[in-house]
Amino acid sequence: MNASALPRLAVTAGEPAGVGPELLIRLAATPLAANFVAVTDRGLLERAAKRCGTDIELIDDDGGAIRQRHPGSLRIQHIPLGVEERPGQPDPRNARHVLTTLAEAADGCMSGRYEAVVTAPLQKSSINDAGIRFSGHTEFFAERSRSDVVMMLASPELRVALATTHLPLAAVPATITAESLTRTLRIVHAELRDKFGFAEPRIAVLGLNPHAGEGGHLGREELDTIIPVLERLRAEGFKLIGPLPADTAFVPAQRSGYDAVIAMYHDQALPVLKSEAFDRTVNLTLGLPFIRTSVDHGTALDLAGSGRADPSSLIAAARMALELAARRAGHAG
Repeated sequence: MNASALPRLAVTAGEPAGVGPELLIRLAATPLAANFVAVTDRGLLERAAKRCGTDIELIDDDGGAIRQRHPGSLRIQHIPLGVEERPGQPDPRNARHVLTTLAEAADGCMSGRYEAVVTAPLQKSSINDAGIRFSGHTEFFAERSRSDVVMMLASPELRVALATTHLPLAAVPATITAESLTRTLRIVHAELRDKFGFAEPRIAVLGLNPHAGEGGHLGREELDTIIPVLERLRAEGFKLIGPLPADTAFVPAQRSGYDAVIAMYHDQALPVLKSEAFDRTVNLTLGLPFIRTSVDHGTALDLAGSGRADPSSLIAAARMALELAARRAGHAG
């Protein structure tokens, strides 16, 4: 990329009936130094801008570089809706539109057209209601790029990666195997070095059971699976802490000793992160051949169409994508 050109970031609007289109309009109104390319329907954004009471200049994307972007301007790769959106009422007839925007953004990143993709929230149930198997952005991008991935949520103060993602709690123990945990740790370790710049990442690993199993009295997963994996990777030079009891892992005295945490399941650590930094937390997919960041919240259907949705998380996601892209460009240079 030309050093003086703005980074090209694809931005998807997510669920057309949710707050995503309005958040994208708010993002475009910021002075962030990025060439944002909205991968979505032109009319959808025009109607969202009207609901927000904001002027928007939509420019057809020609793939070219720009050196300056005026707040309120946005390049667009038009992907037509199936049917016009009704705020707050997802329509399965728009499921193909949503998936096409994700595919276009991912393929554009892999071909070098974009330097990162930033995603607004989508409605998984609406896609499933259309008869399409779909479990989330993370899994979609992993399949599209044929990558092993890890979900991470990060705020300025804390980074949390997940050993398992969108699973019923009853399915978690059987899913945490020596192979899967080793793969997760290797991906997180590599990405903390390559994307975040930690020369020797320090990773805290939570136990699955209360008190990290308490020596086998509260469950054997730590003894049979987690501890052996940690010992093998420590022998390779990994700096690993744990397994730690989840109820004390996030106290300030513990946090100073690690750069990221690996939680065993979705709700084990994310409530801590979201309760203290909801509007500043970013969802990342580690292990992809491209940078992907996202909001840490859902479609907020009750706010859709009101123009009052808070864009802070999407703005934070765009900022992080820019930081990661700049670090990658610096390494490449």
